[in-house]
Parts: sequence; structure tokens; C-alpha cells
Amino acid sequence: MFNIDLLPGFIMGFREGLEAFLIIVLMLGYLTKSNKIELKRNVYMGLGIGILASLVFGLLLFGITNVIGDLDGNIAKLWESLASIAAVLLISSLIYWMIKHKNTIVSEIKNKVDLNPSKIGITLLAAVMVAREGAEIVLFNFTALDTSSYLTGTVLGILLALVVVFLISKSIINVNLKFIFNITLIYLILQAGFLLGYSVHEFLSYLKAVDVLESSNIIYTKMFDLSDTFLYHKEKAVGIILYATLGWYSKPEVIQFIIQYSYTSYFIYLFIKTRKE
Repeated sequence: MFNIDLLPGFIMGFREGLEAFLIIVLMLGYLTKSNKIELKRNVYMGLGIGILASLVFGLLLFGITNVIGDLDGNIAKLWESLASIAAVLLISSLIYWMIKHKNTIVSEIKNKVDLNPSKIGITLLAAVMVAREGAEIVLFNFTALDTSSYLTGTVLGILLALVVVFLISKSIINVNLKFIFNITLIYLILQAGFLLGYSVHEFLSYLKAVDVLESSNIIYTKMFDLSDTFLYHKEKAVGIILYATLGWYSKPEVIQFIIQYSYTSYFIYLFIKTRKE
């Protein structure tokens, strides 16, 4: 049964899977129209390499986390915080790319195919395009609070994306891809902001756990505390839904709140700005 905990991973998996599979379909279609049928095999080869690279990247991240976690709980907390911040930086660069190229992706793929007519060039192009989406999937799963639910949601999202792209390629359904990409891109921005806020929160927890800062330090001042209301993000239904979908905290530190929502505000502003250009 589908539950709210699966939603973040599901939307992310669907969005990234949809883009990756569409890129492959666009490359295959363009090669067919350009009478370069012999290169289609290399597109599939690039797809496989991109998926394999993403899996290796994921295993490496989770392997490091497990090793560090076995050594020391506080060190693990610090690692997760710093690794999450590094992941946010990488995810942010991908989000920025999506915003800047959301209206020109089809023409850019065609231009890149024209510029890479060799077998190696086409293979590398497909591999890099797929690995880019795969890396984002890995990063979001690596930093998820509930890895099991997030991973399950991701797999379901990717499977749905595969079905949708197959139906589109066979002209069985007509989907407003621009609308889907815009909605899911905004959602990814919210999730990335949540991840950044979580990283800050965990880093502050680490400083308190190792007695670098006292809990009475001004840096731990709460922006607000709504934990006694229906908005409590750990126990109340509404709070849990908002927490799982939008990254809501019922009692964030001031610094966490400012950093998280400054991030999301900036990228949403950038998104709106590019729509008007």
C-alpha cells in the first residue's frame, strides 16, 4: 500500500527517471531520423554504463557511511551532516542546470548527438546524461532520513517513468511534460532545501553532543515551537505529512530556518525568473 513516506522518493524517482528515459528515447529517435541506425546500439550501451556508474557511486557512499557508523556515533553524525551538505551542493548544481535548460533540452540533445557522431562519442554522451540523473537519485537516497521508504518510493517512481516514456514513444498517450517537469522541479527544490536544513540541524546536534557548544547557546534558539499543536512533525498527522512532503519542522533553530528557506526562496525565484525570459 502506498503511504506518505514513499512520496518524496516516488516523485524524485519519477522525475529523474522520466528525464533519463526521455533522453535515451530522444537520442534513439534522432539517430533513426538521421539514418544512423548503427549507433543505436551504443546508446543502449551508454544507458547501461550510466546506470552501472550510478550504482557504484551509491554503493561507495553507503559503504563509507556504514564503516564510519560502526566506529563512532558522533563521528557518524558529523559525517552525515557534512556529506549531506556536499550532496546539497551537487544537487543544487543539477537543479540550476535543469532550470537553465528546461526549455531547450530537446534541441541540446540533438546538437550533442550531431557533435558526437562516433560510436565512442554517442556511448559517452548517453552514459553521462543518464549518470547525471542517476547521481541525483543516489544523492537524495543517500541523505534520506528513512532510506528504506525513500528507496522503495524511488523504485516505484522510476518504474512508472519507464512505463510513461514507453507509452509516449509508442504515441499511446500525450503528456504535458513541461508541466510535469516544472511541478516536480519545484518539489525537488523544496526537498533540497529540507536536506540543507536537516544538515544544519544535525551539525548543531553534533556540536552539542561533543560539548563544543552548550545547549543554552544562542545558536540553538528556536524560530518557533509548534510541537504542542497539530503541526508537530513527528507525531501529528498533518505535521508528519508536511514533514514528509515539504520538509516542515515544527521547532527549527533560527539559523536552520533562515538557511533552509533562503535556499528554497532563491531557487524558486530563479525558476520564476527563467519562465518570464
